[in-house]
Amino acid sequence: MSVTAPSASAKPAPDHHARFIELLQTSLEQNGFIKLVLAKYVGEEADLQRIIIKPVTVKAQPCLSFVYRYKTRDITKNLPLDEALATIAGLLPAAFKNAHLLALTDEAQLEYSKKGKSSLFMSKPQQLREVPSAEHNREKNRFLDLNRPFLKDLGVTNAQHELIPAMSRKWKQINKFIEVFSHALTSSPLALDKPVRVADFGSGKGYLTFAIHDYLRNTLKAEGEVTGVELREEMVNLCNTAAAKLEHPGLVFKCGDVRSVAPSELDVMIALHACDIATDYAIHTGIRSGASIIMCSPCCHKQIRLQIQSPALLKPMLQYGLHLGQQAEMVTDSLRALFLEACGYETKVFEFISLDHTNKNKMILAVKRAEPVDPTQLLVKIQELKAFYQISEHCLETLLLADGLLKLKA
Repeated sequence: MSVTAPSASAKPAPDHHARFIELLQTSLEQNGFIKLVLAKYVGEEADLQRIIIKPVTVKAQPCLSFVYRYKTRDITKNLPLDEALATIAGLLPAAFKNAHLLALTDEAQLEYSKKGKSSLFMSKPQQLREVPSAEHNREKNRFLDLNRPFLKDLGVTNAQHELIPAMSRKWKQINKFIEVFSHALTSSPLALDKPVRVADFGSGKGYLTFAIHDYLRNTLKAEGEVTGVELREEMVNLCNTAAAKLEHPGLVFKCGDVRSVAPSELDVMIALHACDIATDYAIHTGIRSGASIIMCSPCCHKQIRLQIQSPALLKPMLQYGLHLGQQAEMVTDSLRALFLEACGYETKVFEFISLDHTNKNKMILAVKRAEPVDPTQLLVKIQELKAFYQISEHCLETLLLADGLLKLKA
């Protein structure tokens, strides 16, 4: 069998693969590498969609972080540069048919057709890009700084304002809470040109109470009138001592609960982990006092669980105590969210963050609408839901009806 030699005028096919790897290596050497995405996966691994590669520094060594993105999870692997480059070269085109390189001064895309033909597209950026920090253990974008004095006083940081390792989960919770509050604030009708009145029911050691006051005062430059409400007198004394020491104007802690300390006017109502119907009393207080933002993380759902009757179709599934408890929780909090909607709030129910002493991490966030809506149809749906589960009373509904804040149609 003879092979015909190419004519002298024929040009060899360009090696797009080698050129792309060269561009990648150059961007790394010049500290211009931003990101590489490998897509159009053709391998045999189930549910793998793409790999996202970014620069990191691990123990003072430059590396590339490979985030393997699956349908329902991510897996991260950090590789030294030489090993990373060899890995990328091996994945193209055997496992991925598309690679998109984003660098400081260049952008390149390598594609392979079904027949294996390669194409390389290059362009210059339309605007100056910024190379992200490569610090592997870098501090994420935070809404509070570790150097805030109250964090040291409450034992979150040491004298050098360094995070105490045992408090890392609490630090994440504090920042997530302020992040949620910040987003809610931007969509609320609250104005920052007058004092923002906040009540935190079940304030405990005051981590979130101090944090929201500090965020209002030092980040937003607003005047905050923040009250922490806690049943344990020793906690109240500790927090008031810390507040006085730090000279935080507008921050005070009171001994009591949501039933004994009920402000007539509020802008923000917070209640994390109020047990069972205490959450309903807190939400009712927020609605009655005209709060623009209501943030609560429910705990325990005894009232509805004792009433709920499983519809015949669902009894085989709900004969198990765990499932029945989960359904009681879902029904209870769904009704709470719907009552808030009926009272003029835009409401979200989402996972917050795991806390130190409980696995309850659900949050109900309600932001008052600028314009009220007609709740008639929603109230009909609420009654249908109650009837379906044969629920005779929901504490929040009872409280709202008693104050005339909710009116059911006959």
